[in-house]
Amino acid sequence: MKLSAHFFELSLKNPFTISRYTVTTQKTMVVSISDGKNTGYGEATVNPYYDSSVERLKKSIEKIKPIIERVNATIHPEELWKNIEPELADNYFALCAIDCAYWDLYARQQKKTLREFWSNHNQSLPKTNYTIGIDSIEVMKSKIKQTPWPIYKIKLGTQNDLDIIRSLRTVTNAIFRVDANCAWTVEETLHNAKILQKLNVEFIEQPLHADNWSGMQIVKEKSVLPIIADESCQKLVDVSKCIKTFHGINIKLMKCGGITPALQMIHQAKMAGVKVMAGCMTESTIGISNITQLAPLLDYIDADGALLLQEDIATGVTFQEGNIIFPNKNGAGSNLI
Repeated sequence: MKLSAHFFELSLKNPFTISRYTVTTQKTMVVSISDGKNTGYGEATVNPYYDSSVERLKKSIEKIKPIIERVNATIHPEELWKNIEPELADNYFALCAIDCAYWDLYARQQKKTLREFWSNHNQSLPKTNYTIGIDSIEVMKSKIKQTPWPIYKIKLGTQNDLDIIRSLRTVTNAIFRVDANCAWTVEETLHNAKILQKLNVEFIEQPLHADNWSGMQIVKEKSVLPIIADESCQKLVDVSKCIKTFHGINIKLMKCGGITPALQMIHQAKMAGVKVMAGCMTESTIGISNITQLAPLLDYIDADGALLLQEDIATGVTFQEGNIIFPNKNGAGSNLI
């Protein structure tokens, strides 16, 4: 097999702000794995919060390339993941890109869509939300008017979070999900939840700091809205703790190391009766096409990353009013332009 890595800078349509930072350009790496006939693709973005940088991604690819290129091209993706995880235990973003690229290749070799390995296509698919980053209220309202959508994720973590939601409610009746990105306290969360429930908010994502387990236990017991883990749920080992302290988990492929561990996280969460969501970074259609392959197994999905870009670098999965539109192609269905 041949492993290649390509680096891009993705310009966003608008500055994207959450409680921690603002992004105008997103650096990303696309990995391709080829057997000579078929090529699979995976993606990993640069993200300072998770210590993902261009330098670290390049170093990991250089380290793992000779190992991948010696592997038999018919090995099952789960076996490949087990073989390479010890080598990339310090860089799960790079591991994700490789795992997704190989799953994509493996499905193309089998002449199947990737989701056919865990779905019979009869499941109803969740609609993706469209994310509105933190900005002035007028700008946030204008973004909603410019992009009519059935579900919005609203980024919060300001001094006037409730005013934001009240104002946005005047321009749309769509479902809202709110994401505080660790910016609230227990008291704020419980207070805000009561008001947000009346404003047709579906759930609150990661209101407290990722390691505030005792606080999240209180919130889970007392909140009138469901609470979904994000920063607290990075890898498979985190699921057991999140089951006790959240009503659901949001799985990010880059944080957990790809599709292989994501499938295990989904199974563990479903067995415990908690809701499962998959989310994205600000990434191209390469990454989004991989994430959406999990949609038949999910309760919620946040897969709008490529919609926020000024110009995409790939073709693949698209969306129509929140509905996932899969291309008529094998694998994840994506290709670099």
